[in-house]
Amino acid sequence: MALPVATSVATDGGPGRAEVLLGPNWFTPVMGTGILAVAAATLPHRSAALLAAAGVVWALAALLLVLVTIATAVHHRQQGTGPGRYLADRSLVDFHGAVAMAPLTVGAGALLVGRPLIGTPAAVTVAAALWVVGTLLGLATVLLLPRQGLREGRYRLADAGGAWLMPVVPPMVSAATGPLLLPHLPAGAPRVTMLLVCLALFVLALVPSVVVVGAVCRNLLRHGPGPAAALPTLFLVLGPLGQSVTAAHTIGDGAGRAGAGDGPAVGLAYGLPTWCLALAWLGVATALLVRAATRTGVPFSMTWWSFTFPVGTVVTGTSALAVATGSAELAGVAVALYVVLVAAWLLVAGRTVAGLRDGSLLRPAGRPVGGPTGAPAPRSR
Repeated sequence: MALPVATSVATDGGPGRAEVLLGPNWFTPVMGTGILAVAAATLPHRSAALLAAAGVVWALAALLLVLVTIATAVHHRQQGTGPGRYLADRSLVDFHGAVAMAPLTVGAGALLVGRPLIGTPAAVTVAAALWVVGTLLGLATVLLLPRQGLREGRYRLADAGGAWLMPVVPPMVSAATGPLLLPHLPAGAPRVTMLLVCLALFVLALVPSVVVVGAVCRNLLRHGPGPAAALPTLFLVLGPLGQSVTAAHTIGDGAGRAGAGDGPAVGLAYGLPTWCLALAWLGVATALLVRAATRTGVPFSMTWWSFTFPVGTVVTGTSALAVATGSAELAGVAVALYVVLVAAWLLVAGRTVAGLRDGSLLRPAGRPVGGPTGAPAPRSR
């Protein structure tokens, strides 16, 4: 998936506001591709062929991470701008969370499916480095971006949408993937410290996620789902739900192995009800999407990548519960959801490649709701 870099700046209806052609939302294909590999590795039933295919997908995600990072840097250099240009763009500022989650996803994949390709020492080094980078970026997004939004008056209840979750979820991804590094840390204090850090990251992401999800539910009940182009962002609500189930399992399992109480039982107590909420939301979001698709259609945009990573977190969460409970039914659900994830990835990846070929994803436009460069515009009152 080659990423051309824009060479000119066009204005977009506002004084001094530059048209964004390569924003932080372009890290969402990295996330969506990476979770395809990670989810395959966590399935209760997996074959050698599936793991080999997952390794190839992980390599693709890693390549995309490198390409998007380089393209973004070159883009800024050619435009003579810095990352601050996106911080001033209300339609894309929240998607800086994707910049943090992309390396975390690729790093987790390095440990889970990348070792046969690059070797264990290299996989551990890559995973550790990307976890540190992604965690630091995630701390920046969750601590700074919501504060900036409140200061600018950008967060209004009537405009609450799934994109608001993008800056606050990254620490949850760190909490879910950090315990994968435990076997490669010295026993004792280093492992306990990592578990405590992951637990703190879990809480740091969970609190604002609960607030945002509540606002999204309130808005959905009061104002309806909004424009069809905004519907894909409803799937972003699955991110904190599915990822927190996964994190509760990995942290609890790590605590149990370290002899720090009955961590798996605690993870299960949190995971089961949260998983039920995730499935309920998946049903609601899918029903609204199907209704809009049959009535008016849903225009393609980069927000369609919301069908991949959030659904992937539900797959990993379901797999975690299946392993913890030994339930064959949950294992079957995990496999079924993974099939859905693969289908969604094929659809969105295909549309993205087509959009790059014909230039529609990079063409300057008036940026309608859900337009080619990314996020939906706020719902009108």
